[in-house]
This record gives sequence, C-alpha cells and structure tokens, in this order.
Amino acid sequence: MTDPRGAAADRLEEIAAELDLAAQHCRVAAQHYRERNVPRAAAHAWAAQGHVHHGTTALFQLAEEHATRSVPSTE
Repeated sequence: MTDPRGAAADRLEEIAAELDLAAQHCRVAAQHYRERNVPRAAAHAWAAQGHVHHGTTALFQLAEEHATRSVPSTE
C-alpha cells in the first residue's frame, strides 16, 4: 500500500524539478538576449513556458486530487 502523503511529497518534488528546469531556461534565455541572439533566446523562453505549463498542470492535478479527499472544517 502506498502512503498518500509520501506519494504527494514525491509528486511535489517532481513538480519542483520541472519548475527548476523552467528557471534554468529563463536564465539561458536572458543570457542570449544580452548577447542579442534573439532566436536562441526565444527558443529557451518557449522551452521555459513548456516546463511551467507541465509543472503547473501537475500541481493543479495534485490540488484536484486533494480536493476530493479534503473535508471542510471550522477548526
């Protein structure tokens, strides 16, 4: 049996890694813009957006799964 909290923690680590990749692409894109290499900068910016999309999609899925188990409480 899988521990749901452990599984959620693992997924959050995966999401963080995905968003780290986005940040790396942003740094590379910034350097290319400084070098006035717009095509390469744009390619890395586009890759960053893909990683952000993948990471946020996974985060929303995790939130939706949590919502199915969460019970509202006044405490």
